[in-house]
Amino acid sequence: MTPSNFRLLVVRLGAMGDILHALPAVTALRLAHPDWQIDWVVEPRWQALLAAESATPPSPPSSTQPLIDHLHFAATKAWRKAPFSRQTRTEFLALRSALRAAEYDAVIDLQGSLRSALIASLAGCRRLIGEENPRERPARWLFTERVLTRGAHVIEQDLELAATIAGDKLQHVQPWLPVDPAAAAWVDGVLPKQEPGVKVHRLPGLKSETGGTQHFDDGQLNDVQPAVLINPGAGWGAKRWPAERYAAVAQGLVELGCCVFINVGPGEEPLAEVIVRQTHGAATALNCSLAQLIALTRRVRLAIAGDTGPLHLACALGVPVVGIYGPTDPSRNGPFGTRFTVLRSPQSRRDHTRYQAPEAGLLTIQPEEVLRVAGALLYP
Repeated sequence: MTPSNFRLLVVRLGAMGDILHALPAVTALRLAHPDWQIDWVVEPRWQALLAAESATPPSPPSSTQPLIDHLHFAATKAWRKAPFSRQTRTEFLALRSALRAAEYDAVIDLQGSLRSALIASLAGCRRLIGEENPRERPARWLFTERVLTRGAHVIEQDLELAATIAGDKLQHVQPWLPVDPAAAAWVDGVLPKQEPGVKVHRLPGLKSETGGTQHFDDGQLNDVQPAVLINPGAGWGAKRWPAERYAAVAQGLVELGCCVFINVGPGEEPLAEVIVRQTHGAATALNCSLAQLIALTRRVRLAIAGDTGPLHLACALGVPVVGIYGPTDPSRNGPFGTRFTVLRSPQSRRDHTRYQAPEAGLLTIQPEEVLRVAGALLYP
């Protein structure tokens, strides 16, 4: 029997999609054990996924910090750039001191890298739990408990790993993400103000699954113009469907009566410019903060993207998604926990080599296919 004052440390430093994949497991633990202290170590840039900027350590957790009790920051990317600087040494020692002072009963490494395992070991805890076959094999030698996971998807694997902490059998649940009031107010200003009775136009000529032609009738859509979020970027070029094709999808959605937003990540301005230009300004590019992206995604009816953090954010928030996949395997890293359709060519094979050019199979996916499945998700 695990005591009610059990103290757990979660280590998942980044990146965005990986943290989102870890959230269902930690949410399931929180639901099963509301009296536990659950803390998290993360890179500072991903704070908004766990706590709103305005959040103070709540007791019990609040809407601005719903899942965890305390957040520790490990700026490992900055530390690697200046490993011998005074600031790096000060921050590293402060983190080690804070982790040891917390006297955790267990530490779980949901990242499985040597870097995350080393950070986890700073807590000096006798129970350091990780996968039997982690992402980076040397990490396993730092784990005191190794769990052989069998799930196909990363989310399933994290649930299995978390279930070993107290012997629970955990089921997937919709994860808890913070609500940032300032970001929510920003979205209110971004979404169009609309009079009742807006018409939704047909998108003609889309082929149905049975080979016929599918149309969407004109009419009212709950008096609200549906918002769709497109994310044209990706972690590397081989995963990136061409911006010109996203533009064709955006134009089709505009003709369908949708309000189309483009999420602009760092360095992705040229991709957004292509879409804005080809839609003659009908699609709106938004260079927003992570907190604003969370608030916006909560309010859209559909998200369209490749294997990227924003796609996994939409899934975490229960928003329907269209996933456009190439060299990464959707059975392991694809949409999960929401209504979705994944488009992936039979030619595509799993390959994480960071090529700059789009993968050949990815290029066989046409805008008409994306529009068809998008329409089916928007109007089931």
